[in-house]
Formats: sequence, structure tokens, C-alpha cells
Amino acid sequence: MATTTVAPPLMTEERRSGRRSGGQNLGRPGFAWALPATLFFGFFAIVPLVLVVVLSFTSWSGIGSVEYVGLANWRRLAADPTMTQSLWLSVLLTALGVAVQTPLSLLIGVWAAGHQRNRAVLSAIFFLPLLLSMTAVSVLWRVLLDPNFGVPGQLPGLFGDGNLFGSRTGAIGVLVFVSSWQFIPFHALIYQGAARAVPAVLYQAAEVDGAGRWGQFRHVTLPQLRNAMITSLVLMVVGGLTTFDTVLILTGGGPGTDTTITAYYMYEQAFKSFDFGAGAAIALLLVVVATIISLIVVRVSGYDKMRSTMEGL
Repeated sequence: MATTTVAPPLMTEERRSGRRSGGQNLGRPGFAWALPATLFFGFFAIVPLVLVVVLSFTSWSGIGSVEYVGLANWRRLAADPTMTQSLWLSVLLTALGVAVQTPLSLLIGVWAAGHQRNRAVLSAIFFLPLLLSMTAVSVLWRVLLDPNFGVPGQLPGLFGDGNLFGSRTGAIGVLVFVSSWQFIPFHALIYQGAARAVPAVLYQAAEVDGAGRWGQFRHVTLPQLRNAMITSLVLMVVGGLTTFDTVLILTGGGPGTDTTITAYYMYEQAFKSFDFGAGAAIALLLVVVATIISLIVVRVSGYDKMRSTMEGL
């Protein structure tokens, strides 16, 4: 007599999930998991920002009682030519930093993602500035570029009188150079990771179509690095607009006020003139400007929609 085999009932989704998890449900983590990070961000970011907003409508010297002055700080800053100049200088330094750092970090990052001889050793040496603080880097270059005892003073044929900090052009050039020297390795690291994530099959297809090194870089590498490029650009914009310690140590805002950027002017108002209300207003304005520029970059680039790349596959 033939026997009939009865198939076991299909395992439900709940039972399959339970078996994979050892009898426990694999649901979305609860809010409790995010609570520590939320509290940390709220205490060290949201609360200080709210206090800065409140302080911007007051007059306070750091000692004594706080006096509410309404929009007086904002009206004074709107009529202050140094404030207008500081905003322009901040945008200028940021634009110059982007123009210098982006192509160099892109090329170095793509090169470091390859398999050339001694690539690992050279990359490790090149990335050493990332291990140093901005303060240490600024002190180092301040000594190296000293007009009396530094390198420029020993090469008058190349640097003239050797005082790079004595002119507006020279001081701005030093700030751009020092910032680029430290942060190009950081952005190159972003491009290196993104370049290694580009599928090799795309290069193989481009090679079959007859594309050379330049053609592969232009038609394969660059489109695939689009999201990494926008990420790097946003970081450059925010970092350039909020830089402070480089100006403080290298130029002190000089000569005159030729390198007094917005962040440094905020420091002068708050900690030199003891006008914390005006300093808070400048800080809030800087946050707003950096946020608006970053949002424009993200929106114009389409990065918020993550279009047109296979990056990360």
C-alpha cells in the first residue's frame, strides 16, 4: 500500500524570526537605545545654542547682572563695517580653501586607493598631519614662517623681505596654506574610502570600451565619488566658516583687521571687549550662515536625494 507523505506546515514569519533570533523577536530597537546620545546632544548642543540665542538679546560683561537690550546688538553689528568685512573674509577663506583642497585631496585620495608600490608607506607619512592638533600645527608654521628666524627670512629672493604676515595677501595665503596642509589628508581619506568602494566591473567595462586612465577617471571615478565630494565640500564649508585657532595663533587678525574673520571677531567682542551679548549675536549669525550655505550645497547637488551613483556597493 502506498504511503502518503504529508508536507509540514509552512513556517510562519513569526516562527522564522524567532528561530533566527534564538526565540527572541528582532524588532526595531526602542527609544531607550538612543536616549544616551539624545541626552548628550541635547545637553552639549541644544541647550548651549538656546542660551546663545537668549544672550544675543542682552548686554553682559561676564560679571554682574544680565541686562535685556532687545535688538540693540543686532542693529550695532549691522552698522559695523568690521563685521561686514569679517563675513566677507570668512567666505573668501572658505572659497580659497575649497578651491585648493578639493582637487588635491581628490587626486591624492584616488591615488591612495590604488595598489602602487610603497603606497601604504607614503600614505601613512602623508596622513601624519591628521594626528596633530590645529593649535600645534599653527605654532609649528608660525615658527617656520617667522620673518626673522624662519624660512622666508633666509630666502629673500623668493619671499622678498620675508614678512609674509605683514601684508593682507601674504597673511591670507599663509592661512590657506596651513589649513590645507593639515586638512587635505582628512579629505583625501574620504576620497580614498569612496574610491575603493567603486565596483571594479565598471572599470573593466570602460577598459573594454577603449577608455584609458584619464577616461576611466573622468567617466567612472568622478561620477562614483559624487556623494563623497559633496560630503567633503560640506565639511570644508563648515570648517572654513568656523575656523578660529589658526587665525588666533598665526596672524592675530592682522595686519590690522585684514584677517579678522567672523569667528575671530566674535572672540574679540566677547573675551577682549567683554561684550558677551554682541559675541553671542555674532556666534548665532555664524551658525545661521554656515547652516544656510550647507543646505544650499546639499540641495543644489541633489545629495539629499542620493541620486545617480552606485557608491558603496
